[in-house]
Amino acid sequence: MTTDAHSTQQPAKVLLLDVVGLTPRALQDMPRLRRLASAGWQAPLETVLPAVTCSVQSTMLTGRPVAEHGAVGNGWYFRDLGEVFLWRQHNALVEGEKVWHALRRAHPGARVANVCWWYAMGMDVDSIVTPRPIYHADGRKSPDCYTRPASLHDRLIERLGAFPLFQYWGPTASIASSRWIIEATRILLPEHDLTLSYVPHLDYDLQRFGPESQQARAAAAELDVALTPLLDDAERLGVSVVVVSEYGITAVDEPVDVNRVLRRAGLLEVHTQAGMEYLDPWASQAFAVADHQVAHVYVRDAERLGEVRALLEAAPGVDQVLDRAGQAAYGLDHERSGDLVLVATPRAWFTYYYWLDDDRAPDFARGVEIHRKPGYDPAELFFDPADRSAKARAGLSLVRKKLGLRYAMSVVPLDPRWVRGSHGRLPQDPTDGPVVITSDAGLRREAVAAADVHDLVLEAAGAAVTTSGTA
Repeated sequence: MTTDAHSTQQPAKVLLLDVVGLTPRALQDMPRLRRLASAGWQAPLETVLPAVTCSVQSTMLTGRPVAEHGAVGNGWYFRDLGEVFLWRQHNALVEGEKVWHALRRAHPGARVANVCWWYAMGMDVDSIVTPRPIYHADGRKSPDCYTRPASLHDRLIERLGAFPLFQYWGPTASIASSRWIIEATRILLPEHDLTLSYVPHLDYDLQRFGPESQQARAAAAELDVALTPLLDDAERLGVSVVVVSEYGITAVDEPVDVNRVLRRAGLLEVHTQAGMEYLDPWASQAFAVADHQVAHVYVRDAERLGEVRALLEAAPGVDQVLDRAGQAAYGLDHERSGDLVLVATPRAWFTYYYWLDDDRAPDFARGVEIHRKPGYDPAELFFDPADRSAKARAGLSLVRKKLGLRYAMSVVPLDPRWVRGSHGRLPQDPTDGPVVITSDAGLRREAVAAADVHDLVLEAAGAAVTTSGTA
């Protein structure tokens, strides 16, 4: 895709607002966002497989399918390192140019800010704000954020206080983190031509309680109130608003322990230290990187691929088993993808669990450890409901932390049945599918593919694009 010749005019200012989990169902309780849609327009967003944050965001920002940008999930097996990593942060992991490169070709000097969109580290934009804890030498973790320029850190902390990391994810995740992000966005919005902002609040209670719960409705209403000052600022400043979602969260009640299926078949191996079992990807014939309703399965020996496929096709809760040809049909056939990709049935989701006895689970399994677990764990949103002492122990751990002592927050359940919402499949019902809303009625579409958000943003900025090939 190419843009017009350099313009001497400044681009129209654009706010690209990612309200993750936003759906027509959620909008019923969000009058301010509905008002934005009525003044502009609203359309379904045709998301990608897997419908998870890193894959969808990268598709929107590059205008390219997963097979080209390489963010095949929120994490994957790094074959060259022999390790599973989720939630890496460096932008170099996303292949291809990004929307701000095209914007700057049309409008040299255009200023760009990113507030909490993923893969922010190393992003070549003017301002960056992204969660980044302080990892102390004694093992403690304190809430903080990374900023660029470095001086922005103290400016934001002075105005807003420390970034509320423990309200951004985990059992205490709440509206506090989204409010902080919204206020940081309000500070940066007048200073930039393109401002990206990611607001996570709908992720929490929709996964905890399901999208049709009273808690989900309350979360939507609460977020709408929090977003109102930012949307009012944009209207007052003449900023064009493009609201996107990545996926819709749907009701689930069937956790699928895909790694335990592989282990019981003798395909997955572990090693043991201090009585705790750890996934051994180097030794395993097959293992899965579970990511909500999608799982990448890596098979060591190609001659065993048929055996693994037959085993998983027969597993309850598995809807599709995609080989390379099947992945190509969804634009997912990148070298980082699993040799097989699993898609869960509509009410199922994949756990990362690989141990067969909870007494052998690694200690990180009971904590919020997004970088150590070899798969996504939505149980991190809960204090173990079956353990009446969980919250009290969490409070004691916080006391130890404030005293400068080491602590372990071992409060996360190992029972996945508490999870009531998930995502990752392509949506079946548009009521629970993602949406696009813009304030500019002149940009109207009947539907918007995730890859087309790239060009939609450029058009909103007044940088006309000519697209050739796959958008």
